[in-house]
Amino acid sequence: MLKIYNSLTRRKDVFVPIIPGEVRMYVCGMTVYDYCHLGHARVLVVFDTVYRYLRQLGYEVIYVRNITDIDDKIIQRANASGLTIDDLTTRFIHAMHEDASALGILPPSLEPRATAHLDQIIAMIAKLIEKGHAYCAENGDVYYAVNSFANYGKLSGKALSDLRAGARVEIDEGKRDPLDFVLWKAAKPDEPYWDSPWGIGRPGWHIECSAMSTHCLGNHFDLHGGGADLQFPHHENEIAQAEGATGEPFVNVWMHNGFVRVNEEKMSKSLGNFFTVREILTRYRAEEVRYFILSSHYRSPLNYSDEQLNAARAALTRLYTALRGLPDDIEPLGGESFRAQFKMAMDDDFNTPDALAVLFELAREINRANQTDRELAISLGAELRALAGQLGLLQERAEDYLRGTMTDGLSDAEIINLVAQRDAARRNKDWHEADRLRDELQLKGIILEDGASGTQWRRG
Repeated sequence: MLKIYNSLTRRKDVFVPIIPGEVRMYVCGMTVYDYCHLGHARVLVVFDTVYRYLRQLGYEVIYVRNITDIDDKIIQRANASGLTIDDLTTRFIHAMHEDASALGILPPSLEPRATAHLDQIIAMIAKLIEKGHAYCAENGDVYYAVNSFANYGKLSGKALSDLRAGARVEIDEGKRDPLDFVLWKAAKPDEPYWDSPWGIGRPGWHIECSAMSTHCLGNHFDLHGGGADLQFPHHENEIAQAEGATGEPFVNVWMHNGFVRVNEEKMSKSLGNFFTVREILTRYRAEEVRYFILSSHYRSPLNYSDEQLNAARAALTRLYTALRGLPDDIEPLGGESFRAQFKMAMDDDFNTPDALAVLFELAREINRANQTDRELAISLGAELRALAGQLGLLQERAEDYLRGTMTDGLSDAEIINLVAQRDAARRNKDWHEADRLRDELQLKGIILEDGASGTQWRRG
């Protein structure tokens, strides 16, 4: 029985979809003005894992992950780089898809773009004005009247009185209340714009997700996800907009993944500890990054460091080593107890650290079985691959992974040649030469494993 921590109820609730057998799920995606960073990678991996597991449970999942392709930051970056908005966003959407593919992210069912849903956005704003939840200001902007929505703050737990105490209104804003937020921005010089009943302009950020999610999934759907930084004000505002416009409940379950830290400090450009996915992938393999993200519970802070990534590499090496020499295409025939333990972990709010621990128990059983029962080892190996696959892990051939870990230096052909020379030296009992060749390989990061069937090698 799957339980999910619901940010709205502040407890783990048994997950019951609105329509039996179907899950409708929306996740706030990227604002495409730069390359994806580690925080984006965490959102992608976390909700890809949720998507995979819900499908594993037999649900038909409609997974919507939006793209914000019009925004203040996009306009600023396009102007600074001399690119059109379309050229800039097309470039970074393509880059995002490359990064997602590298991390083993399954494509979502739908990937709506804000600029393709202006009709839905304008219609929702019009409905909010009609229902008294929004107003046109003298400066040409349209604002949401926060005071008109009785349940504002129910997701974040923030009280309007406390929020007002720290709020202020800029002189050029036409807000009636400092907490009101913009739905439609009147056009400014040298900015893209669209026609609307309130004059030319463009949408505010918050309204985009309310309009796209309800258009794609209906007024009331099962699950909404995103980073913890979006809980307030973005997701709070989404609720106010959607429920204000439709008069229906918006989302049953809200999921938020934790913050990313670097060497125990908050990740930020100002501190110089800001890493893009592409930078990290020059030093670590994508599956190692994915493992690292899954090694912490999704609601916990994620601390990035070389030590953590090296630990992920070592862990994956242990798992792949257990699979070495076993066939890749065998259906699992046993391992029910491991399957039950894995399911228990994942059913407990997607507890991936506990699920990974089950994989290591399974790897230990494979290593033991390899000594006495080859058929059992093969069956358990198939089970290990199947369970890890639910997390998007162990997707390579064991031999390819173990021989392909990133190191500078020798090519595969050069390694194979040196290993052959060492084997010849050992056969001739030239132990000095055999040791010299082992040391040479070790200096290049190549680990040798001598066994009854010969010498195996892998990159360390």
